[in-house]
Amino acid sequence: MGTFLPLLVAMSAQNGLDFASALFFAGVFNVVTALAFGIPMAVQPMKAIAAVALAEGLTAPQILAAGISVSALLLVLSLTGLVDWIQRNLPKSAIRGLQLALGLSLAIRGLESITSTHAWFALDGYLPALLAAFVCCAPIVTRRVPAALVIFGAGIVLALVRKPELVHALGLGLHLPAFAAPSMQDFESALPKAVLPQLPLTLLNSVIAVCALSADLFPDKPAAPKRVALSVAAMNLVAGWFGGMPMCHGSGGLAGQVRFGARTGGSILILGAAKILCGLFLGASLIALCAAFPASLLGVMLVISGVELALVARDQHSRADAFVVVATAAACIGLGHIGLGLLLGLVLGGLLRLGWFRAEEG
Repeated sequence: MGTFLPLLVAMSAQNGLDFASALFFAGVFNVVTALAFGIPMAVQPMKAIAAVALAEGLTAPQILAAGISVSALLLVLSLTGLVDWIQRNLPKSAIRGLQLALGLSLAIRGLESITSTHAWFALDGYLPALLAAFVCCAPIVTRRVPAALVIFGAGIVLALVRKPELVHALGLGLHLPAFAAPSMQDFESALPKAVLPQLPLTLLNSVIAVCALSADLFPDKPAAPKRVALSVAAMNLVAGWFGGMPMCHGSGGLAGQVRFGARTGGSILILGAAKILCGLFLGASLIALCAAFPASLLGVMLVISGVELALVARDQHSRADAFVVVATAAACIGLGHIGLGLLLGLVLGGLLRLGWFRAEEG
């Protein structure tokens, strides 16, 4: 939930994503993956799409189109067996550079959200942001409960205090997902902006890394790459047409679930049931609350999510790999185009691997 809540709340408040539908489908696929894999397999947002959506202001249909497109490509790659070839030949350093750029962009967007309040002691200002940042860093919180849950709860309370009329909007009601097909223009716009950056991350983190980690943590029932790839593809090829947030599995999510004590699919089953109930019966109320969520607290959640995403680049230890990481991130941010920056990083990583030039050790 530490990644899920900040990105879902942000995209609902800023991009118009249907909070209730996204919550419902995330719960449905929690249940499905819990039964299919029997391990605490996480269902989490596609972070590259989320980061691009928040940084560049994608519309909700464009976000959905990106998730559908990534899943369609992943389905083709898994059925043709190209996933294994890509795993062997994709320069990991370029992918880490992309993640660094996306993480920094997300953190910058969060800081902009905080500073937009222009107040210190208001309910939505710098002081609440500092308190939220302290909560995120306090060991007593991070060891016992995800800080995002604490900040999310505090944000809901502050939203109700600032706008008491929202209390009357709270209540049980049935919110069923509605058909919301993206247009062809949405697919065309999403391809260079969000699909190209997300696809290699999905292959690397949502399929390859997840399967490797599951074999380490659960050697008696490791997840097979083809099954995981098909699972990710199925999620968005179904939910994407009904307002479901682009979702995937993730090694970080799996590791986090195990860290907090999950050992079977039962914990994910319970989590999924809770999401389904909240999405179905509190959906409309939660959408209104998300729109009033304090920008200062939302900013802190985005900064923390961005930093966590950027920190994955620290596993590139050699000077040559670090050079590709930084060059890719610089290209993504400097050119203002994630897809083009990633392409340049992949070319640079490939040339280094072929030995066409060297990044000398200092």
